[in-house]
Amino acid sequence: MGTEIERKFLVTGEGWRGQATEPGLRLRQGYLHAGTPVVRIRQAGEAAFLTIKGPGLLARAEYEYRIPPAEAEAMLATLCPPPIIEKTRTRIRHDGLVWEVDEFAGHLAGLVLAEIELAGPDQDFARPDWLGREVTQDPRYQNAALSQAKAPPEG
Repeated sequence: MGTEIERKFLVTGEGWRGQATEPGLRLRQGYLHAGTPVVRIRQAGEAAFLTIKGPGLLARAEYEYRIPPAEAEAMLATLCPPPIIEKTRTRIRHDGLVWEVDEFAGHLAGLVLAEIELAGPDQDFARPDWLGREVTQDPRYQNAALSQAKAPPEG
């Protein structure tokens, strides 16, 4: 069993853009089940994945399996209720850790979130200056909830 320990933050400003360690990756994802457990289909560039996540906001069980890209496309088109989340993920190395900055498009345009995966829930890390308010414990910012939103959360 894998465990994902992740903290999530709003991004303020554009300072993160010049710090990428590689070009951004286009992601498309939809949800076969947005409750518990979360069952997600994701296209990440040329790769595709089926991911199952257990309950929780900071730490939760996570299982991820590579699937054929054509099958992912078919599931996104026929089994996942719209809208499909579209975003570009940019990886940024800061103080020895990797941040993933997601810039959303489509119905979530304007939303920019940064995530960091940690070894433990109490792990210390340096905050980049472009990091805004933490939203880890706000369920509105979970991707499964965002997939059902009409627009980015306010406040």
